[in-house]
Amino acid sequence: MNANLNANFNNSNFSDDFAGWPPEATVFPIAGVDLRILPGPHPLVAAEEAAIRENWARETAANPALFDGRMVFQQRLSLSENGIAGEGHVIPFSAFMWWRRQPQRQGGVHIFAYPVLETSDGALVAIRMGAHTANPGQVYFAAGSLEPEDIVDGRCDIEANMRREVHEETGLDLGRSVAGQGLFASHSNRTVTVLRLFRFDMTADEMVERIESHMLVAEDKEIAGAAAIRSADHSAHPYNIAMLPVIDWYFGKVERIYAA
Repeated sequence: MNANLNANFNNSNFSDDFAGWPPEATVFPIAGVDLRILPGPHPLVAAEEAAIRENWARETAANPALFDGRMVFQQRLSLSENGIAGEGHVIPFSAFMWWRRQPQRQGGVHIFAYPVLETSDGALVAIRMGAHTANPGQVYFAAGSLEPEDIVDGRCDIEANMRREVHEETGLDLGRSVAGQGLFASHSNRTVTVLRLFRFDMTADEMVERIESHMLVAEDKEIAGAAAIRSADHSAHPYNIAMLPVIDWYFGKVERIYAA
């Protein structure tokens, strides 16, 4: 863990109202990420147990395929020149589903990692979610919420999460890509996206074909296809809202730097 980031974590008052952050729906560089996991229940889960249970009954009545697994949800976040630091808890997925339906989304912050898959011919490739998932039909990069298996020594391993999610959903190995130097972030409606570019030596058509072949043998049938993204046209696909600032940034000819 970055020592400066750790010092910021210990000294921050963790104002999680996003005061002082860059504007919503923009992409900005960050120096690192330090997400510490606390023991015990998240205060929001303890306070809203009945409402969460009632909402989950409605969610599963509408979509019986939903599974109440476990995920990481932040209690507070801060941003400084040393990066994003946070404290979170492991919560039931049902609690997150209740929280994301609240107009103000108070009491917590959702942060997840976006591995941005770039092709040799200058496109991006994303996946389309299956009809039985929590985001049916939406197009976004192969990603998922942080889970207990992403926790190492009491902190979330963002890079491990990206490797796992990409492999599970697409069959691709991020170890075979060229990783962009540095992390970036975006935020909207109390959800924070951490992203990094990964360039593969495949064209968009080749990558889409590879992913759709993986779909035939994947144990988890979460995805319904792959999509090549060649412009910042918001109407080209039914995008998840977190995708929009990323494609605007990428196709806005942002300078992209890669690790040697």
